[in-house]
Amino acid sequence: MAPRRPADPPQTTPPTPLSRLAELHGVATSYSPSPDRTVAASDTALVAALAALDVDVGTSDAVRAALAAREAVLRERLLPPTVVCWGGRLPAELAALPDGTRLRIVTEQGETRASAEQLPPGVHALRATAPDGRTADAHLVVAPARLPTPPGRTYGLLVQLYSLLSRRSWGMGDLGDLTELTAWAGRALGAGFVQVNPLHAAVPGAPTDPSPYRPSSRRFPDPVHLRVEDIPEFAYVDEPDRVRTLLERAERLRESVLHKGALIDRDAVWELKREALELVRAVPLGPGRRAAYADFLAEEGEALEDHATWCALAEMYGSDWRRWPAGLRDPRSSETARARGELMDRVDFHTRLAWLTDAQLATAQRSARDAGMAVGLVHDLAVGVHPDGADAWAQQEYFAAGMSVGAPPDAFNARGQDWGLPPWRPDRLAASGYAPYRRLLRALFRHAGALRIDHVMGLFRLWWIPQGQPPTEGTYVRYDAEAMLAILTLEASRAGALVIGEDLGTVEPGVRETLQARGVLGTSVLWFERDWDGDGLPLPPDRWRADCLATATTHDLPPTAARLTGDHVELRDRLGLLTGSLEEERAAAAADTGEWLALLTRLGLLRGASGGCPAVAEEAEIQAVHRFLLRTPARMIGVWLPDTIGDRRPQNLPGTWDQYPNWRLPIADAEGRPVTLEELAASPRLHALIDVVRARAGTQAQAGGGGGARGGGGARGGVGGHAEP
Repeated sequence: MAPRRPADPPQTTPPTPLSRLAELHGVATSYSPSPDRTVAASDTALVAALAALDVDVGTSDAVRAALAAREAVLRERLLPPTVVCWGGRLPAELAALPDGTRLRIVTEQGETRASAEQLPPGVHALRATAPDGRTADAHLVVAPARLPTPPGRTYGLLVQLYSLLSRRSWGMGDLGDLTELTAWAGRALGAGFVQVNPLHAAVPGAPTDPSPYRPSSRRFPDPVHLRVEDIPEFAYVDEPDRVRTLLERAERLRESVLHKGALIDRDAVWELKREALELVRAVPLGPGRRAAYADFLAEEGEALEDHATWCALAEMYGSDWRRWPAGLRDPRSSETARARGELMDRVDFHTRLAWLTDAQLATAQRSARDAGMAVGLVHDLAVGVHPDGADAWAQQEYFAAGMSVGAPPDAFNARGQDWGLPPWRPDRLAASGYAPYRRLLRALFRHAGALRIDHVMGLFRLWWIPQGQPPTEGTYVRYDAEAMLAILTLEASRAGALVIGEDLGTVEPGVRETLQARGVLGTSVLWFERDWDGDGLPLPPDRWRADCLATATTHDLPPTAARLTGDHVELRDRLGLLTGSLEEERAAAAADTGEWLALLTRLGLLRGASGGCPAVAEEAEIQAVHRFLLRTPARMIGVWLPDTIGDRRPQNLPGTWDQYPNWRLPIADAEGRPVTLEELAASPRLHALIDVVRARAGTQAQAGGGGGARGGGGARGGVGGHAEP
């Protein structure tokens, strides 16, 4: 036999001026939906992304000129706009400066230094002057090397706040309910945290988008979550007939959800609360309360004024600021300043609401810590904001015009995803020293023991889609992950808070390792934890990573009871969402569940499931699932609150809009009957599951500390179908 001819070396195509220009601006020219496949980004995507970064690519001559200009800037500049100093170590950018370069650093505290050594944590102003006369101004971020470490092992509850109604709610869960939940869960259940959905301000509309992941503002909370009766001035409203009428309407709204099968109607709740809050504002503040309000206004400054101005203008012109009179589309225009003055009464109303909501958030976190919770509230940061909303208007110079964030096509979604959220411009963020990002984090950490970051991979890159184009016509745009992580670490450390990254789905190689090195916890969902690099079977507990929040499900996955019974397949079939036949999907789901139950049985975790009663077996299986989570080394264990009473309905069903009541369902029992917070507290089924969790939650799992054997980057099989906002 003749010897085999050596394979020809792979043919590479020289980069075009357009692709080279794109790479120099952090715009990817290709992506890998799987480790063995690379897809080139279209020229249309590259041109659109570069244009959104204000790069002129209208003609081939313009492309060549822009490339030459970019290469010259990168070749000649002394420093990038933002430089990171981790744990006091000299940044490589400073070490590479020419010999004899003089530094002048003005710290956040106002001190002037000539050296980057022993700087306090913060974002400092840096000027470098080279011997040849060149100068560079940069932001120097000095951050701790790692985030705070979780305080031992802890378990907690996961809940969508709107779904948690009590006997005092006005048709949806509120911050009074959250305060009750944290006090009860900490004192009676020994829970260490309560994680909630994003409480960001929504965009008002008809109807309002109920998704908490498409907010008007991520910086300010939504006053729809206020417990009106807990506002001190409410007791002094001098209109008893109107108050009585409002409370009666609130009771009817609550009863319609709890006892008449109505969906949660956020718009009806807000209309009712808005009327009550107008009455509350008419009550004069006492001297102490007025001083506290004045402090809040001074602390929040222009950002709050912008937010309240947008709210006031939206009352007049609608919520889409791009359709307002031309002069009002610019938050810094003279027309906007004049309108703000004319609408000062409404602006004050909305700043007052922000203050009241902030105060009740503080009460909820204080309640959690007073109840002995090691962490307390875990807030959720959505990946972006609605293009019509307050942040997109007030911070429009930081957003990429004409672009939307989403996800590329992959094996689980051939069309890709468009989430309809404008992305931040990485160049403008870096030039500002990440000022809007810093302010956002500072606001969220103020009343949080931890922060969950939705789609944490967005700190590294985001899939930009030109508006009007399908997701297939997008491309990745890279962010300075080191700077984004440094700001995150700095602000979390100042607050003494943990950070949990939602890292489900397709993750590029190295991202999880980088996050772990900085102390960001990951998210591990039981059904997705399989040996994808080996036999594909469920991953044994000792091979799970330690640095994570481990859960059985999330807000946009089936509840555990539905997963175990196969109800989630039947639901998707009724809505026409199956990609295969009902029989095939049933068989696949049953096989998946069967493999997990077999592992639970082998480990001796499935107890009391025999006897022929389906309800008893189901409850035993849910308990076994949580025994398994506690057998892993995960530092945080999350219990989905609806799982404690056998709820079968997902809060959100990705791929649906009006076909399914996303974000509008109250917590319910196995029969679909809504259950109040008071009934939850008395539920034998809940207490039986919590007894299982508490039995081991305070002890380290058998696997101990390290992350264990685990696949690296790339797509984690079975997870790519997780839908983002």
